[in-house]
Formats: sequence, structure tokens, C-alpha cells
Amino acid sequence: MLKIDMHAHILPENWPDLNKKYNISGIPYLEREDGRTIIMRNGQFFREIWPNCFDIKLRIREYAQFDVDVQVISTVPVMFCYDAEPQHCLELARYLNNDVARQQSEFPRNVIGLGTVPMQHADSAIGELRRLREDLDLPGIQIGSNVNDANLDDPELFPIFEAASDLGVAILIHPWEMMGRDKMPKYWLPWLVGMPAELSRAACSLIFGGVLERLPDLSICFAHGGGAFPYTIGRIEHGFNMRPDLVATDNPVNPREYLGRFFVDSVTHDPQALRYLIDVVGERNVVMGTDYPFPLGEQVPGNTIKALDLPESTQALLFHANALRWLNLDAKKFN
Repeated sequence: MLKIDMHAHILPENWPDLNKKYNISGIPYLEREDGRTIIMRNGQFFREIWPNCFDIKLRIREYAQFDVDVQVISTVPVMFCYDAEPQHCLELARYLNNDVARQQSEFPRNVIGLGTVPMQHADSAIGELRRLREDLDLPGIQIGSNVNDANLDDPELFPIFEAASDLGVAILIHPWEMMGRDKMPKYWLPWLVGMPAELSRAACSLIFGGVLERLPDLSICFAHGGGAFPYTIGRIEHGFNMRPDLVATDNPVNPREYLGRFFVDSVTHDPQALRYLIDVVGERNVVMGTDYPFPLGEQVPGNTIKALDLPESTQALLFHANALRWLNLDAKKFN
């Protein structure tokens, strides 16, 4: 059975240090010492990465061990750089997008590429959307769960979503710059607690802000199982019903009605949680993801799906059919 991992991060082996080029700060850059490759930002350690973060041939071999055929690659969220000057963010985005497109072109049966755009500047983002769709043949983009702490229903972001819908560009929403991270620096809490909250923040913003209502053809997927949103939909709906004066100010549609109108990946790390997720959003709206190659990701791709002992027809949906529908791609491309 064809298997597609729709949530896999990648970086170029090298990228230009824009801080030195423009005498600025804040753009991630690489340092290599004693055989280690380290992402630095503002002179501080951010993350160590290993060859499987940039060596596509190694990645394909690693995936093959788990009978996974295709990886949907997107950049590491620290590279979004929404807080940078738009022209610097755009320059970095174009470099990253060109690299992702090259991987997709060289390994068309193993790689699908997602781009990145400068969400802090709508005109630049829309221009890059057109380029990655029309020139680079990338079917989608990855964006953050907020843009410089602005929620995704911010009016300045709507033209970008509208352009994505018009161009048929799918969107993967990934948590980043987690809320409350300064108040919970220990125990990896920004990743364990903040990430699920960030995705619920993003989903609620798109729903209550009317973005999904105004753009019914927008193809959205939330990473990390949709975060806390699917598991707190009862509370969210109850708030909508009991205090419409606070919740339904911009969209009168019950939030539960949007279940089934977006995709979520399977990164739940818990078969019971995944079974509930399938029940809530529907088997046609869950796609296999891993967060490869990072430690918070699923270490054996598809393991949680396999643990449910689902019918083969449902497995086919989760392993590949739903991802292809989200990206509007044909399975024949990977035969």
C-alpha cells in the first residue's frame, strides 16, 4: 500500500547567512564544529540537526525501512522568520523554496514539496505563492499558527488565504512561537503544552473569524493531530452556544460544523487518541504524519495507525488517499 508522510521537515545542507549580508540579526544560521551541525539564532543555540535533516538520499533510505514511499517536505518552523524585514524573509523563503522544489524535481516518486512565504507582508507572500505554484510546481505551503502573535483571522492575512484558495495551494498549519513559552521554560513545556494550545488557537481563529466560511475551497491541514482543538470541541461548542455575544461575533456558524472541512495529521502518539480523532473529524480527514526527523515525532511512521487494526479501506485513506486529496494530487504520479 502506498504510504505518504505528509509532515516531514527538511533544511538545505547550507543556506546564506543573511545576518552578515545585511548587518542584521535574528535570521537562523548554521555553525559546524567537531562534526556537529547546529542552528543558531541571535547568537544562541537553537537546535542540533543531523544528516537526515538535509540528506534526501539518506532520508529516502530511512523511510524505506518502514515501507514509506513518499515524504511531504517542509522547512523547520524557525525558518519562517515572520519577525524579519519582509525583503529579508522573502529572500530566505525563495532560497528554501528553490531547494524544496529541486528535491521534488529530482525525486518525483519520493518527494512532495511545501513552500514557505513571508506572512508578515501580504503582497510579498502572494507573489511567492504564485511563483511556487506556477514556476516551482509546489502544491502547498506550510505556515505558522500565528504571525508575530497575530491570530490567523487577522484581516491583513486574509488576502494571502484568498490567494491560496484561488491558486489551489494547500496549507499546512504548524505550531510555532508558542504562547506562554516565557512563563514555562522548563520541562520542554512549550512543546508539550504550548504546541497543542497553539493549534487550537489557530483553528478557533480561522473558524470564529469566518476565514473558513468565506473560503470554503481553502485546503487546510493542521499538524500534530490538530492539537487540543478536536479534544476540546465540546467545550468550544458549549462556549459558542452559551455566550454567542463573545464567541459568535464574526461567524454565526457552530464550530462543530467545520469538523470534516479540514484535515489533521495522525501525530497523536496514542492509539486511543487517534481513534477518537478519526471519530471526531472523520476517516476521510486524517492523514499520516510523523514530524520526521525530530524526537517529538512518531519514530516508526504509521505505527499508531497500525495499532488500531483498521479496515484496509480506512488504512488506505489515512496512509495516502487523504493526503493526495488535501494536496489535489493523483496517485498515479507515484506508481
